[in-house]
Formats: sequence, C-alpha cells, structure tokens
Amino acid sequence: MPTNKKVLITGASGLVGSVLRNGLNDSYNLSGVDIVPIDGFDCLVADTTDLSAIQPAFEGADTVIDLASIPSQHSPWDVVHRNNLPSTYNALEAARVAGARRVIFASSNHATGNYENDHPYSAIVAGQYDDLDPDAIPLVTTSMPIRPDGPYGIGKAFGEAAGRYYSDLFGLSVLCMRIGTLNRQSRPMEPRQFATLLTHGDLVRLVESCIDAPDDLRFGIYYGVSDNKWRFWDISNSRDEIGCRPQDNAETWR
Repeated sequence: MPTNKKVLITGASGLVGSVLRNGLNDSYNLSGVDIVPIDGFDCLVADTTDLSAIQPAFEGADTVIDLASIPSQHSPWDVVHRNNLPSTYNALEAARVAGARRVIFASSNHATGNYENDHPYSAIVAGQYDDLDPDAIPLVTTSMPIRPDGPYGIGKAFGEAAGRYYSDLFGLSVLCMRIGTLNRQSRPMEPRQFATLLTHGDLVRLVESCIDAPDDLRFGIYYGVSDNKWRFWDISNSRDEIGCRPQDNAETWR
C-alpha cells in the first residue's frame, strides 16, 4: 500500500540499495545520497564522510536507511576507520538534526561472525550435517555478546552501539539489521549460504517491517536471514516486535 513516507537511502547505488530501490519504490517516496549518481533516481551526490555535504538530503526524511559503507567483509581497519565509521556516525547525526523519525542501520552478521568457529555452526557452514537436527540447533540470538570476525564486523558493532546511544540520548528510533548473505543471484552459491541466505524478497520484507514498525519502538537488532532449514540465527524477535516473517528457504535450490 503506497504511503507518503519519505525514505532516504544512503549508499543507494550498491547491491542492497538497488534491491531496495526496486522493491520499495511503489510503496514509499524514495530518495538517496551516494558518492556516485544513479540514473533515474533522486540522489544527492555527496561523500557520506562529509556531514555538511550530506545534510541537505536528510531534510524532510521520515526514515533513513543507512547503507553507506565499503561493503566488503574483508575491508582492512584503515578503510573501516576512514570510511565506514564516520559514514555511520554522520547518518545518525544528520538524521537527528533533520528530525527524522527512524534510522534503519544496515549492520551485518559479521558483528557476531566468530560464533561460526564453534560447533555446531562450524559444521553447518561447511555443509556437514551428519548427526545434526536442524530443529534442535541452539540459535544465536541478538541478546548474546557480539563477536566480530574482523574490522568490518567491528565497524558494524560500532554502528549498533552508536545507534543505541542516539536512541537513548536523543529519542531517535534506531533499528539494526544484521544482514546475512545477500548476493546478486538471490540464491545459495556455496555451503554456508544454505544457512545464511537472505533473498531479495525477504530483504524487502524486513525493511518494510522496520519502516512501518510502531513509532514507540525505540531500538532493536534483527537478523536479516531467510527462513532457511539450516538457519542458526534467531529471528523470533523480528516476528514478535516488527511482524516480519521471511518467506523463502535456501533448500529450494538444494
């Protein structure tokens, strides 16, 4: 159902941004900010590490979807420190100054990626299912301690912490999505992805649920993953708090 909500997407030119531009265009009034122009899309061309340069894009925005970062999980610390951290902070600060209602932060499963070194997750990501019952896997919940698996994951953990700060101190609603494996093919391409896949359709459903969640939801962290047979991230809180129910299952492509 179309709404008049103005939704700003930072880092709108990337893969996640392109999926959301296509999937949300009929339902919301979309605009973007990115370091590169996007044909046929209302986008301010600016560097998200420059707060004053991006601030005009935030004016009048109801919701900000913050995707701006170097997206590689293999990014070294100097790249995360120079680009990702200030981009995340600037999105929160610009949203606060502009009076936005909500920021949806694109966090990552890599904020807790080192759980995958532990059994049974290590076996699942290797595609070794012998003696494992998918219905008896102890799920990794969003209440468990963060365990970043590299500088990129550290940067995403920073974003979650900064979002909590802006929620507590300024009353900004901040919802963090720990995105699983989202690829161009929207299907598993290796054994791990049978557990971690997030299809394009389920990403759009998650973001729509975050946009339309009750105004009094001040902070939340949700795993972005499809309802895969071997999923080991808990998504019960996204069902209970924002009404999100993923519909796809990686086993379709087994």
